Amino acid sequence: MTGAHVERRHSLVPDFDTWFGREFPGLPGWRPATAAHSIPVEVTSGDGCSVLRAELPGMDPDDITLTVDDNLLTVRAEHGESTEDKDHSEFRYGVFRRTVRFPDPIPADDVEASYADGILTVRVPTPAREARAARTIPVRRAGAGGDGEDRS
Repeated sequence: MTGAHVERRHSLVPDFDTWFGREFPGLPGWRPATAAHSIPVEVTSGDGCSVLRAELPGMDPDDITLTVDDNLLTVRAEHGESTEDKDHSEFRYGVFRRTVRFPDPIPADDVEASYADGILTVRVPTPAREARAARTIPVRRAGAGGDGEDRS
């Protein structure tokens, strides 16, 4: 449709992800000094492992830290701003952090991580599931020598 005007509606209450995750309303570029940028990730499963890929462009692998705590994997990176003068910059500097919950505890010794072309790839082995056979649980009559008492 040529010449159509699309009306944009703005809520009086902004989306909290937009409000706190990016810039403070009305103050371009302002972020609390302690705020960490979120890291975009994708997780896939198959072939006996889960693979987490995280976008971390321009990082040095020495500035990336992986921490495992039970079934939580935390990726933390810090990107320092260069000292050269810039006329314009849209790069993000500071601390980047993301924690991802996996369905099972993560075996920290078998996790492999590599970094290439701005992508961190973390391979987390999927623990072998125990084969569980169906079983029948007997139900005893209360008061007939069982654990319960008959109170009639």
